[in-house]
Formats: sequence, structure tokens, C-alpha cells
Amino acid sequence: MNKLFFVLLTICLTGTSCSSKAQSIDTKFSLCDTKATKKTHILHKNLVQLTKKGILFGHQDDLAYGVNWKYEARRSDVKDVTGDYPGVYGWDLGGLENKSANNIDGIPFDKMRQYILDAHTRGGIVTLSWHIDNPLTEKDAWDTTPKSLASALPGGESHEKYKAWLDEGAKFILTLKDKNGEPIPLLYRPYHELTGTWFWWCKNNGSPEEFKTLWKFTIDYFQKKGVHNLIYVYNTADFKTKEEFLEYYPGSDYADVLSFDKYQYSDPTKDNSFIEDCQKQFKIMNEVAQEQHKIMAFAETGYEAIPYDKWWTDTLMKAIGDYNISYVLVWRNHGWQEKEKKMHYYAPFKGQISEKDFVDFYNLDKILFEKDAAKEKLYKK
Repeated sequence: MNKLFFVLLTICLTGTSCSSKAQSIDTKFSLCDTKATKKTHILHKNLVQLTKKGILFGHQDDLAYGVNWKYEARRSDVKDVTGDYPGVYGWDLGGLENKSANNIDGIPFDKMRQYILDAHTRGGIVTLSWHIDNPLTEKDAWDTTPKSLASALPGGESHEKYKAWLDEGAKFILTLKDKNGEPIPLLYRPYHELTGTWFWWCKNNGSPEEFKTLWKFTIDYFQKKGVHNLIYVYNTADFKTKEEFLEYYPGSDYADVLSFDKYQYSDPTKDNSFIEDCQKQFKIMNEVAQEQHKIMAFAETGYEAIPYDKWWTDTLMKAIGDYNISYVLVWRNHGWQEKEKKMHYYAPFKGQISEKDFVDFYNLDKILFEKDAAKEKLYKK
């Protein structure tokens, strides 16, 4: 046996130098906000470590409503099925820009604030998105009037208005405090699905430099307003190459988590493209994540009404594969949509066809819900 190899092996087996090496590797994962709160740094560090153990499961608007119910204390469709809450809760800030009392899903911001506190107190994680209105037209986020993105930039005709809108977001975020009055660490996912074509900030509505300027301005502006409890999530829709994924990327010093959104639309028993496409995108994103020392997430996914009874264990798990991602979040359980005359939900409820498979999914060692998150004490060293 080579003498040097023997010495190195001995050191590793004693647990000294190998541990130091692991610590040095983890220090490469740093937050882009250099003034981030202590708890935000702790959460980020613990999320890095947690990716080695498993994947947190998340659900949008989980505590506010579900299929055929709304605003019932401590209720959750996910909890009704599994006996446990999601490990990650998604909420949207759309509506703050108009000083609305409710967000775009009709949830009162006062209730949202309490739900966020409740989740945090139990050990869960909170992620925020913002379907912010078009600053040029003041129509909704889906209005893709040309030059809308440019109008929000410094010197643009909507810039001052846009700053006032960001002020409203900052004010709300600054109210999100724990029982000790400390800011709750949050995952913030601005300008999501940017490689799509359906929002005013998407790639068809601005150049890479314009988007990067918007992103950087927003992060810098929040920090100037005293917001230092955010972990920033860069989020795309579809992409086919590493170059395409990075084309609008603001840089490693302006993002903490890499992610994409992708939904199932075709029957997975007849079409394997969802799994194949997810695997291709995870492979590309994983390469970037390793190069830049970022954690990854599947920030939005789901199969509306979940008509395939084995979707969780047979489709979603294969779509993620062996990649070490931080969390996977499915969209909201709105229930009956009168306008479209159909049910709209992405997590099962009692009696739903995929209920049993979802319990099997819950019981997988690799999948983590809130009880698992609480055991990890993600907000403590």
C-alpha cells in the first residue's frame, strides 16, 4: 500500500482531516446578501447539509384552503392524507403592489402572515413568489406588452412607480417575524419562469442585460430597505442547454438557489417526456450548481387533478432521479373552478385517486415533510 495513501486513509478513519475538508467545502456555499441575518445564514447552511439526506416536500397555499374547504384552523389537505404538514409552504405576494388586503389568490395578507409564523414555529420552510403587476400598463403579471420590463429599470418611465411597489413588498416582508421579534428566514423567488413567454419579465420581453439589471436592482433595493432575511431563488421554465439556462442569470453573487418549474400535461403511462425532460434539465442545472456551489430546487411542479394513481412514486420520483435537490413544491389546491368548470388541485385529498401512492411517497426515506424538517432544527446551528 502506498505510504501516502495509508496516511490519508488513517486520517479519514479517525474523522479529523476529512471533517475539516467537509467544512471547507460547505463554506463555499455562501449567501449573496453579505448582511443576511444570523438565522438566515443558519437556515441556508442547514439546507445545504439537508440535501445530502433528502428532499423537502412543499405545497402552495397549503394552510389557507383545500378542496371544498377554506380557512379552517390547522387544516391542510396534505395533513388530512398523511398526518403531517408539508416541509415547505409556498405563498404569493401578488396584490401588495396595489396595497390590497388580499393576494391574487384571495388570501388576506394578515392571514398569510399568521400562516407563515405558524409554519416557522413548527420548523417548516417558507418560500415566496410575486406575480407582480405590469408596471407599464398596471395590468396583471400576464400582460406582456412590449418594453414593460425596460420601463421598470432605472431611467424607465415606470421606475419610480416600480420602486413604490417594491416598497410595499419590503414593508410586508419586514413584518414577518418570529415570536421573539426576529425576521423569519425566507426563500424568495422573484421573476419566476423567466425563460417562458407568459409574464412581462420573461425573456421575450427584454434582453439578458435588461433582465439582469432588473434582478440586481430588486435585490439591492430590498437590502437598502433593510431586508436581510431572504435566500434568493433563481427560477426558469424550460431550457435545453447550459447556455440557455445561464443566458439571463444575474451571477453567482446575486442568487443562492437554482431552480426550474415544470408541470406534467400528458398521460405519464403513455408519454415519458416529462421524466426525460426533467432529467435533462436537472443534469444541466446540477452542473451549474456544482460549479457555482449552489443548492437546487424543483420550485413548481404537479399534475393537475393527479389522474394517474402512481404519479408520486412512479413519475415524480423518476423525474427527480438521483439529483440532490433541496425541495420540490406542487401547486395549490384551489378546488372547483367555476369559470373553467373543472377541479384544480395538485396535492391529493382524502379519497383522491392518488391518495395511497402519496402516503407511499410520504414514507420514502428520501422525502421529508414538516416533522422531518422539525427534527433537523433548520433554524439552529
